[in-house]
Parts: sequence; C-alpha cells; structure tokens
Amino acid sequence: MLEGAFADYILNDPETRPYPMQPQETAGVSHDSKTYVRYSLAEADYPTLILVDPIYDNAGNVIKPGYYELALSDSQEFLLLIQSKEAIAIIPVFKVEEDASAPKRLSNKEYKKELKKEEKQRKEINAKRDKVGMPHDEPKVYMEADIQYNPQGDYYLIKYERDTIRAWGAIKK
Repeated sequence: MLEGAFADYILNDPETRPYPMQPQETAGVSHDSKTYVRYSLAEADYPTLILVDPIYDNAGNVIKPGYYELALSDSQEFLLLIQSKEAIAIIPVFKVEEDASAPKRLSNKEYKKELKKEEKQRKEINAKRDKVGMPHDEPKVYMEADIQYNPQGDYYLIKYERDTIRAWGAIKK
C-alpha cells in the first residue's frame, strides 16, 4: 500500500495525472457550489461545456455526453467542441458580440495607469514565486459556456463567452 508523502506527490502531481483528483478553484468560487459545471478550470484556455445527454444528427453521428472545451474559431464563424485537444464538432455561429466599452476603457489614461500598476505588482510577485519554485500568477480571464435545448425549434442553443467576446451557435436536432 502506498502511503505518506510519496503517494501524495504521485497522486496529486499534475504531470502524472491527466486531471487533478479534485477540480481546482474556478473563477474565485469554491467547488461546493458546483461552478465548474459552468465555468472552466483555472488552467484552461477555453470555457468548459458539459453535455449531459447525447446529441444525435440525421446522419446517425453522435456527440457523447461529457466535458468539452468550447473554442471560437479565428474567423468567428464557428464554435469548436474540443475534447482531449481534438475537435469533436464544428458548430456554426449565428451571432457574435464584442463588448463596446473595452476600447473606451483601454484608451482611458486612469485605466492604463491602473493596468501598469497591476502589471508591476504581478512582476514583483512572480519574481518572488520564481525564487521558491511556485507557478506564476497570471491574470484571470472570464470564461463561460452554456447549452440549452429549445423544444419549440428542436435545436440546442450554445452560448460562448470569453473575456469581451460572446458568441451563439446552434445544433439542429
């Protein structure tokens, strides 16, 4: 039987295990509230979408239930359903919105000063973390993915949100 520090190190090492035993804290909210169902894990680049039921199309193809990353293509014409770094499905996007206040904030002098101050603090903290071998503290990006079934139109509505961009796609059942 494995016990002690050896077992803790091996079982909790992120390079040994494909996924941690318990999900990391997401978006500053504890896992007791089950927020990882809606928001991505802290180390993810894309929001997490959870499919509870299989999704079938007319050709007999199926998207199995599970955890998927949802990414927006560079052209913003498609949403990509990704599992284990492989695209499982490509979903057409019918609406894309970008936060109009973002450019105004970036041109604001006070906001720029605040960003520079935060960046300077982050560099100091990361320098201290480097000395003791801790990972860098990176700025958090807001991410959310959601799927809803619409029985009137017989389609699944998928919502993607990352930082200042929102996109909606649909899968016809």
